[in-house]
Amino acid sequence: MRSAPPNILYLHSHDTGRYVQPYGHPVPTPNIQRLADQGVLFREAFCAAPTCSASRACLLTGQYGHNNGMMGLAHRGWSLNDYRQHLVHPLHDAGYHTVLIGEQHVAKRPDIIGFDRVVKIETSHVESVAPVASEILGRPPPEPFFLSVGFFETHRDFLEPPSLRDALYSLPPANLPDTPDTRRDMAAYKASARRLDQGVGSVLEALDNHGLADDTLIIFTTDHGLAFPGAKATLCDRGLGVMLVMRGPGGFAGGKVNDALVSHIDVYPTLCELIGIERPDILQGLSLLPLVQRETTSIRDAIFAEMTWHAAYEPQRAIRTGRWKYIRRFSDRDRPVLCNCDDSPSKDLLVSLGWRDRLVPAEQLYDLAFDPAEAHDIAGQDACADVMRELSERLQAWMQETEDPLLHGDPSPPPGAEINDPDQLSPSEPRTIVGAESS
Repeated sequence: MRSAPPNILYLHSHDTGRYVQPYGHPVPTPNIQRLADQGVLFREAFCAAPTCSASRACLLTGQYGHNNGMMGLAHRGWSLNDYRQHLVHPLHDAGYHTVLIGEQHVAKRPDIIGFDRVVKIETSHVESVAPVASEILGRPPPEPFFLSVGFFETHRDFLEPPSLRDALYSLPPANLPDTPDTRRDMAAYKASARRLDQGVGSVLEALDNHGLADDTLIIFTTDHGLAFPGAKATLCDRGLGVMLVMRGPGGFAGGKVNDALVSHIDVYPTLCELIGIERPDILQGLSLLPLVQRETTSIRDAIFAEMTWHAAYEPQRAIRTGRWKYIRRFSDRDRPVLCNCDDSPSKDLLVSLGWRDRLVPAEQLYDLAFDPAEAHDIAGQDACADVMRELSERLQAWMQETEDPLLHGDPSPPPGAEINDPDQLSPSEPRTIVGAESS
């Protein structure tokens, strides 16, 4: 163990999934690639919830969303059950000076989270966040410090494609048809990803220029998958899979790639072990240090994930092993909840082709070895009955162990929450305010 705890730089983005250069995608992100080349890249990292606030809350409390209270979106009325469970509090007790810059999305008012300093800036876009973060690193806060730097990118609305070539040739995600609309939409995402990469590069350069890099653990991740149909707000790997790159003290070096299953909820216990503080009893994750220090090749044989509210109520839970994915929906609805998909040209195309009327089964099973795109549901096949029964039982056991409220019926949204009707097409349509009197 180090004689002094490392500084911690938590860099995070919106809606990026793994769609960046180090994960093999044709999206040039040289600064993120450099970070991966110097650190440890987790190839099979997953969020615990594929929606913005819930995912971030799971990482920052080390608990699943139905345990920490964030089952919906913070700006729509959800909150943590107890903000003292946020990571900044044990870090503060351990002597860390904590600073928040830019995006956070776990509270309507960032001052209630518990940071020592909340930097007020105009927007959470790269052009606002990166210069401020670099300036703060140029006049470093007291060490050790925990600096949260959140970028709005790659959330929609995207920038226009930077070139005609990108608009013509960019390949959309594999689950979408290859059309002029989806190619242009993907090109616009790539422009946003480049902007994100520039912000990451500026902050990394500031660390280097001010002699902080060797003593700082960098955690770079995103909340969930791309804001495209079939990704964000779904329990497919396209929604749950996240980039996770860590660089710094404790073995997070050397350009290593780790293929073990890991979850966002494993970050908090990793930090506890690394800096030598007591692990809070509330934590539900596992430390990554045995993986990084090559004491073992795996720390878990499955990850669990949940979706409850995004714009609208769509309760579902999933278990994902190295080979299998089982998804169970907890409502009688058999059609997609389209307002849980961000508006986009790709969405417009699928809606025009009849997406609204496609059936969604109550249970889904995918063999990820033969069907990594999760395109062929095999839940009804006799040959897979034993696998499906085992995964269903494991999911049920996890829900019981974690006291998931879905086991007792539909949970109630908090008073004042803003929710869409599941039949609405867009999250921008009029919302219902829970508890408001009818006119």
